[in-house]
Amino acid sequence: MAKIEKAELRMVDLMPKVKRTDAIQSFVSQETPIVTITDADGAVGTGYSYTIGTGGSSVMRLLADHLAPRLIGRDADMIEAIWHELEFATHATTIGAITAIALAAIDTALWDLRAKKLGLPLWKLAGGAKDRCPLYTTEGGWLHIETEALVEDALAAKAKGFRGSKVKIGKPHGSEDLARLTAVRQAVGSSYEIMTDCNQGFSVDEAIRRAERLRDLDLAWIEEPLPADDIDGHVRLSNATSTPIAIGESLYSIRHFREYMQKGGCSIVQVDVGRIGGITPWLKVAHAAEAFDIPVCPHFLMELHVSLTCAIQNGRYVEYIPQLDELTGKKMRIEDGQALAPDEPGIGIDWDWNAVKAKSIAEFTTEITK
Repeated sequence: MAKIEKAELRMVDLMPKVKRTDAIQSFVSQETPIVTITDADGAVGTGYSYTIGTGGSSVMRLLADHLAPRLIGRDADMIEAIWHELEFATHATTIGAITAIALAAIDTALWDLRAKKLGLPLWKLAGGAKDRCPLYTTEGGWLHIETEALVEDALAAKAKGFRGSKVKIGKPHGSEDLARLTAVRQAVGSSYEIMTDCNQGFSVDEAIRRAERLRDLDLAWIEEPLPADDIDGHVRLSNATSTPIAIGESLYSIRHFREYMQKGGCSIVQVDVGRIGGITPWLKVAHAAEAFDIPVCPHFLMELHVSLTCAIQNGRYVEYIPQLDELTGKKMRIEDGQALAPDEPGIGIDWDWNAVKAKSIAEFTTEITK
């Protein structure tokens, strides 16, 4: 047993490499909380999560004031016990985005520490179902991008071996979405997947109407068509269309996923480590989805999700959106449009600590010890 002796907290604010817009918002920055945990043996584990430009300061205060101090003196290998203790410590303010983002950074650091001490890459430690998984790309499909550019990006991705492209939908009229997607489908052919993402932008009736408009395009899925807490609306939509409905990036509890799956409100689960509260609950959601014969296609965080998607039997796709290039040395390996699972022990992220420290916001840089 090696007890935790130190927790270091940092936050880096990363600017997106391209303009990112969807049906309801712009992705203006990526606040990235980073937690590094050191145990009595000198072993170190690092975890992280993210926001899309708001709430990072609240996450860091929650970590510094309430969560990280509880780690000191705990057995670093008791990950399940620590996760539940920390969740309970915040139960009065309920589980939600701020708490889940903070928990995710800590939990991921603990898994990284365990994997390194055991000399195993995360994907093997967490299951070891396969050593690679196919990619689809999102960066060329934002809502503001003109149709010609959408087509060019999809063709370029297909040429690289990617299995699909995501296109944001939610133009003022459904005919605009139909025209954009039709142009992409005609260009890439029938065997290339087209994913769509509504970012919770529709009412139930409008979602049903647009799904019917797009039916003949054979879409891989329609993602987040409705507000994430409208489970019954998703059930109604799922019953009205043969196009798969994908949910998950805006869910913060395993129980919410359970309700969706039990009620038939989704056919693809996009559970996100940074939103669900870490690797510990992510794996529970993924295994529950397997029991319902539902594939897992995680949202964002490709550098971490490649390992988890490879860990599980029902992991289908990883979403290609590079986000850590400014903070890492060795990058994710890609062959013929597939992401290869990392060989190195741990979560497989090669942090460039000089870059991390240089970009860390001083106000949120904290070291917690005994």
